[in-house]
Amino acid sequence: MYFAALLARTEDGWEASDTELDDVETLTDLADLAREAAVDDDTVVAFIEQEDAWFGVIRVDGEDDPRVFLSNAALAARSSYGAMLTDELLGRDDEDATDDLDSLDLDGTEDGEPESDNSVDDPLEAVNGSDGPPHGPLGDAGLLADLGVGERELLALDGDALSTIADSLGCTEVLEAVR
Repeated sequence: MYFAALLARTEDGWEASDTELDDVETLTDLADLAREAAVDDDTVVAFIEQEDAWFGVIRVDGEDDPRVFLSNAALAARSSYGAMLTDELLGRDDEDATDDLDSLDLDGTEDGEPESDNSVDDPLEAVNGSDGPPHGPLGDAGLLADLGVGERELLALDGDALSTIADSLGCTEVLEAVR
């Protein structure tokens, strides 16, 4: 189960709204949704969380490119919205996935013999695959530094991370109202 909210900074503080991600298929879609919630092109922070497994923070400042942080890219990549963000951060697109599928030798044999490659030097590569997302944070950990959540603090968060971030931003009550 997902929780998603948009926090828009205003002159009077933060305004929060829960948001439906049904029509969001790309980071651009999410950034557009955030810009619609913005007041005078000010900062909007989008939170996405999946049952305390991972969380994502997306920051949109006016027409600037969105900045993204994921707490655990490998776990996020297993879900639809997390996969969208992970793919964007890793520079993948749908055409890359199609190209990868076209290049696969799906029968797993060479000259009729099963392939065997036990020469994996990196055990994480064996688990993740060479192109797999990292088991851990991915993205811009400094995206909230000027708002009171430093890189170290963001990287150390676990559990109810969104509440901790909201505390630092001074918008706990606003966020909890849409939870």
